[in-house]
Amino acid sequence: MSGPSTYVPKSAIGRWFESRLPIMGLVHSSFVAYPTPKNLNYFWTFGGILSLMLGVQIITGVVLAMHYTAHVDFAFNSVEHIMRDVNWGWFMRYTHANGASMFFVAVYIHMLRGLYYGSYKAPREVLWILGVIIFLLMMATAFMGYVLPWGQMSFWGATVITNLFSAIPLVGDSITTWLWGGYSVDNPTLNRFFSLHYLLPFMIAGVVILHVWALHVTGQNNPTGVEVKNVRQDTLPFTPYATVKDGFAMVVFLAFFSWWIFYVPNYLGHADNYIDANPLVTPAHIVPEWYFLPFYAILRAIPSKLGGVMAMFGAIAVLAFLPWLDTSRVRSAAYRPVYRVFFWVFVACGIGLGYLGAMPAEGGYVIASRILTVYYFGFFLIILPLLGLFETPKPLPASIADSVLIKGGSAGAVAAGAASAPETK
Repeated sequence: MSGPSTYVPKSAIGRWFESRLPIMGLVHSSFVAYPTPKNLNYFWTFGGILSLMLGVQIITGVVLAMHYTAHVDFAFNSVEHIMRDVNWGWFMRYTHANGASMFFVAVYIHMLRGLYYGSYKAPREVLWILGVIIFLLMMATAFMGYVLPWGQMSFWGATVITNLFSAIPLVGDSITTWLWGGYSVDNPTLNRFFSLHYLLPFMIAGVVILHVWALHVTGQNNPTGVEVKNVRQDTLPFTPYATVKDGFAMVVFLAFFSWWIFYVPNYLGHADNYIDANPLVTPAHIVPEWYFLPFYAILRAIPSKLGGVMAMFGAIAVLAFLPWLDTSRVRSAAYRPVYRVFFWVFVACGIGLGYLGAMPAEGGYVIASRILTVYYFGFFLIILPLLGLFETPKPLPASIADSVLIKGGSAGAVAAGAASAPETK
């Protein structure tokens, strides 16, 4: 979609270097001249926001690793040392801890935008699957990072979650023993989690590069779901139009992020995690971080341990099959009135599961979790396949340019433009 680069360096040194390693040409074709649909809204800025947050997490994580001690006898106190004795250590730790939450806020909005506008449909299946892989790596990284402070919730959260792997037939016990580095959550476990927590963000960065590459091969989706038909009329250069828009959205998001860091830095953390880990004292209610709560509710909704584990991982795995589960030929929910209703019920279902995941696994909470779990899987496995067969979508605009002009109330200009525009691709 981005096409061959037209970048020509002005200096002789630049031309010499570009002929041997065309980095600037790649940057120019991908982030300057790259044709962007002109009707993108602010939901399309969350890709840039996620790239920014990944950079923030890697930089703050590297700095924190310089002062952290991955040993069960010293981990908790090393975090206190970072907070109290290291210059700007409190800022680095609060930025990193709250940054994980902001990362998930942005990724959930990014994924819901993809669901709403059908960004997973052909020819963007690989792009979507790479996004699901990034999401899985994020979850693994966040879970291991939550264990590192070695507070009460860190220890018991690691104990509960790693024990789930023992439910897998034949190999479950071996996987659990390998994760622990022994026969209980102890120092080898902490060392493994610290190593993997440090490594996985760089793996995420590698998959993000593939994700952006796949995006530039297929081109961006847009709110209408209509493909680019005329590059001159339907698109604008990425710079300055998209870069200015992305930059503004990043500033707004950073302001929101800063509020959490400076005003309520501990609000999203669990109080028990500010107590040193004690294997002899079990917390009254073991819960993961808020961004895991919907999947935790699905896990607890199933009475069987193996069934709960399968449902929890299946809730993520089903996302990878979404391009084939949705049988509708229309991408955008803006032209699918029935799908739009089911989509917002799905969003409410996700929020409800998040609330139930924070509640005790008893009584009405379990029943409600089971009902919402049924809808979660039913949305992907029953509703989407059937909607494509029975739903009658609204008429699509002839082109992206037409949709922009119609939105602006220029119906006459649409007709005139359609009659006179050449079809250049």
